[in-house]
Amino acid sequence: MAGTYTLRVRTEFAAAHVLRDYPGACARLHGHNWKVEVEVVTRELDELGIGLDFKTIKQATNEVADRLDHRYLNELEPFDRINPTAENLAAHFYQELAQRLNDGRVRVASVTLWETDRACVRYTED
Repeated sequence: MAGTYTLRVRTEFAAAHVLRDYPGACARLHGHNWKVEVEVVTRELDELGIGLDFKTIKQATNEVADRLDHRYLNELEPFDRINPTAENLAAHFYQELAQRLNDGRVRVASVTLWETDRACVRYTED
């Protein structure tokens, strides 16, 4: 029976946002030190015994995070149209990373986005 390998990398970025129409303090400008955890799965290893080089996953994740780092999220696509909630940010990371990493052998399984040390959202697609 073949197993499944789950590769996981983490990165972080700092960004500010406003939750439009939110009935509370988060409707005011504030920021977070966000943490992003990406899980990639595969059932196959390459000729070196690697599922996907961690360097490749880190590079792709950092490319997405770097576009958001030290920025006001509400001014950036797609958050100029949709609320920059943790949920929408997690979905954004997932979709961006799936475009970069999914190749038929490996696929992005989930993205977990930590807004604080005690609050996170995990996004997956079927």
